[in-house]
Amino acid sequence: MQFTAKLTPFIWYQRGAEDAVAHYLKVFGPGKGRVLHTQRWGENSPGEAGTIMLQQVELLGLQFTAFNGGPHFKLTEAFSLAVACADQAEIDHLWTELQAGGGREKACGWVEDAWGVSWQIIPAAWFDMINDPDPARVQRVFQAIWAMGKIDLAALQLAYDGA
Repeated sequence: MQFTAKLTPFIWYQRGAEDAVAHYLKVFGPGKGRVLHTQRWGENSPGEAGTIMLQQVELLGLQFTAFNGGPHFKLTEAFSLAVACADQAEIDHLWTELQAGGGREKACGWVEDAWGVSWQIIPAAWFDMINDPDPARVQRVFQAIWAMGKIDLAALQLAYDGA
């Protein structure tokens, strides 16, 4: 295994990293990701010999490593993956599917998947909104998003427009 980017996220799962990866590939759909490499635990190693130790994955153009590290470290919201969604349909799909199987909803467009990874499901338009030179518009957008669970793009646009 070799990293192709100088900076690559390495995500420590307590268990089930390969299940998480399979879930992500299913959620994002064909052609959006792939497993680049799978490494199994060997004899006399911390994991059970023959089981998956890690997978090197490419998802939406980002390469990362999913590692079955055991119960030593826990994932928190201090690390999250942000997805810039094209429209409300994509927001709705990812919001529902990423938390399927035991995840949970959070505030401000965040969900946590069943393995404890936090995802920010944000409309791509939000980035333009918060970079607007008008501080009143930016403030209205932040006030609106702070009151949301799943992002409502139409409501966010109304806040941005001052309606």
